[in-house]
Parts: sequence; C-alpha cells; structure tokens
Amino acid sequence: MADAELLTVDLVNEPSSLDPHMQWNPDSYYVYRNIFDNLLTRDDEGEIVPQIATEWEYLSDTEIAFTIREGVTFHDGSPLTAEDVVYSVERITNPDFGSPQLSQFSTITAAEVMDDGRVKLTTSAPYPALLAQLVKLSIVPQAIVEEVGQEAFNLNPVGSGPYRFAGWDRGVEVRLERNDEYWGEVGDFPAAVFRAVPDASTRVANLVSGASDLVVSLDPDLAMQLETADGVEPRTALTERVGYLKLNPQKPGLDDPRMRRAIAHAIDRELIVEGLLGGYDQPVGQMLTPAHVGWVEGVEGVPYDPEAARALLDEMGDAADRTLSFATAPVFDQRIVQALQQMLTDVGLDVEIEMTDMSTYLAKVRGEPAQGPDLSFGRWSCACQDADGVLHPLLHSGSSWSAVREPELDVILDAARATLDEGERLSEYAKVHEYVAQEVPLVPLYQAAIIYGADERLEWTPTPNESLFINRMDWAE
Repeated sequence: MADAELLTVDLVNEPSSLDPHMQWNPDSYYVYRNIFDNLLTRDDEGEIVPQIATEWEYLSDTEIAFTIREGVTFHDGSPLTAEDVVYSVERITNPDFGSPQLSQFSTITAAEVMDDGRVKLTTSAPYPALLAQLVKLSIVPQAIVEEVGQEAFNLNPVGSGPYRFAGWDRGVEVRLERNDEYWGEVGDFPAAVFRAVPDASTRVANLVSGASDLVVSLDPDLAMQLETADGVEPRTALTERVGYLKLNPQKPGLDDPRMRRAIAHAIDRELIVEGLLGGYDQPVGQMLTPAHVGWVEGVEGVPYDPEAARALLDEMGDAADRTLSFATAPVFDQRIVQALQQMLTDVGLDVEIEMTDMSTYLAKVRGEPAQGPDLSFGRWSCACQDADGVLHPLLHSGSSWSAVREPELDVILDAARATLDEGERLSEYAKVHEYVAQEVPLVPLYQAAIIYGADERLEWTPTPNESLFINRMDWAE
C-alpha cells in the first residue's frame, strides 16, 4: 500500500552534486530542482513562466530587467533578495568557478540590482535563447554559500524551493521534507526520498512490490513487464534529449576525418531504435530533436553504409589499427553501448568499453580532450528546447564538454546565438548541421524517449524536460 506521507523515487545513481550550479545530470537535477527555485520555470505544457522573476522587460536587444518576487524566504528563514539573484548569476558565469553550465550563460556580461529593485542582465550580444536558459538558473543564498563554502553547501544545500534538504546517506539516498512556508504550490507529500538503485530490474521489482512509488530510466522490455503487473504502469514521453556518440578528434586516428566518417557509416540508427528501444524513440540525423528551435527539416546525417566504412578504414591502413576507448556509465542503456561497439567491430575497428561511475565518467568527458576517451556515449538535454543549449556546449571550443577545436565553427555558433532574427539563426544552424555531417565530431543517434514506472494511483504526467516536481504530484482519490 502506498505511503501517503512519503514519496519514494528510485534513481539510477545518487546525485553527483546537490549544488545546482555544479551539475545538471538527471540524477542530480531530479533532486535539487525540488530544493531550489529558478529565476524562471516551465509549466507542464512546456511554456516559460515566472518563478522567482514575476515579469521581465527588454530594455534593449542586450538588456533585460526582471522583477523579483517579494516575500520569498530560503529554508533557513532568510529573505531571498535581488542581491541573491545577482550573486547566483555571477557565480555560475564566473569561469574560475568552473560550472559545467557555463557555456549556457556565458553571453551574460553583467548582472546588477537597479534603483527600482529589479535585476538587469546584460548580454554581450542579442541572445535569443536567454529566457530558455534562465529556466535552469537556480537561485542560491549568497550569505550561506559564502559562509560555509562550496563543498559544505553541496553537502547541505539551502534553497527556497517547495522541499527542504533533510539528509544524504552517500551511495544510498537523499531525503527531502516539505517546505510548509513555500510561497507557491505546497506539495501534498510531507516527505520524499530519492534512492540510488543502479540495477533497472531491481527498480522495477521495488515498484511492483510497493517499496517505491516512481522509478526512472527503464528500457522497453521492463516497460512491457509493468504492462502486465498489478497496480503499476509505464509512463513515457518523447524528450528533447539527444542520444549520440561523441568522437574525440584530438586523439590519434580520430584526428583523420575518414575514421570519424567510417564510424558514422557503421552505425544503424534504425536498428538501435526498433531493435533495442522498442520504437519508443525516434532516429535523428542532426544533433537536435524536432522539439528544438534550430531543427532543420531534411538533414539526414551520415547514412548507414558499412561497406563505405570498411573502405575508408582500408584507405587509412595502419593509422586505423589501434584500440579505441569507449567511455560509458551505468545510467546509460548498456545494450546500446554494446550494440555500438559491435557495429564498429563489424567494420574492422577495435573498441574497448570503459564503464565507470557517473562522476568519473563526467570528469573524463569534460576533461582535456587530449587525455580524454576516444569515444563516449551520451544523452544530452539542455532543458531549454533551443539549439544553443545543445550545439554550443558540445561543439564550441570554449566549452568543457567539447572536443572540437575549430575557429570557423566557433564563429558560426557565436553568430547563431547573437541574433534575434529567427531566419538568420536557422541559416547558421544549418551550417552547423552540415559541419557535423561532414566532419563528424558527433554521431547523432535518436530523440530519446523517457520511460518511467509509476504506481498507477500517482497523479503525474512526464514532460519533455524530464523534471520531477514533487509539488506537482499527488495520489488519486
């Protein structure tokens, strides 16, 4: 029987960070997004709506003023102020701070409290994706962060959101309790616990037995099991997340575009989607989904052609004859990773999978490319539904996520994020899609569907941005 007092959610891993400026992988985001309010948010229909900012006004193409909600308090009882908003912006945009989200906010050049109490953000150029990115900007308390320091704040985060941090047993679970003084919609569950359950079959077993109420990251086979189980059901949505294979052009062999193109030719997207993903997902030939601004109709990408792949590798000779490291983590569907390995093996490449925990994986793929893995599997979501949130971090040389060092591509990406003209943006992103298809620093695979398992009495509908807002959930009467 479901516990009306406690919502139990099984994640894949524990959060790698609860500091919202230091990480945004799913297992971290699922938890901390309930602890913190953001400057803006999205409603269940995907529309950008107020949160800490109640309204906003463009003062010019590069200046926007936000009215800050009054009467909001952090969980320690201190007021959330315009100064906290400015501090949060300056913290996440400070290169020395090292936020993995930096590239999403790097066009912001100044944040200041205006004489009328509003917060003005200034960008280096017109930035059409700004509001979509600010959906991810969590507001942290300046006084507390500066007093305790970054490490202690991560271990005991203080926000203003609908749930308070209540405890973290490392490797086991994070506990939250309802914030009864919340300014917005107070949650129906007095408490929630997020547990680390790496094995998907165990997550399903927990759900079926009633030990959990909601589980994440299921594959189609497990979803089918839930179809026939009593009292539980799968729930799914196509997301803005893109499944892809990242290639490292800074490594020997992969610095030759022939090898990168051969890898792309070796991959059968349709087989992955239909054979492994049960048709829930959709193949894509560009590093976006149709849900993104910047999607260009008709871009097909590199076609599946294993014979062409073998021919390109034969041209390379001994330069293609080395073992390629392939980084992955338990949060990803390892059947896909193994299928990619097999497809590459079938055309003559030697690929060795390197499985690590999520934190180690993230450190590898964000490290200096020359010391990074040759290949890595990823599923990218910017939670912004804008091309800038995908293409800039994964391809721009200034991003820690990118292994590409191409000045001409940087110019195109910068131009796309610096014009408010929708037609011009689409034209620039078409050039980026052409670059990816020709130079293949990434191999786009599919628009990911997210499959959850839920107690059938849980009132909650998945959304494309993959948020788990506990205060938007309830038990059916």
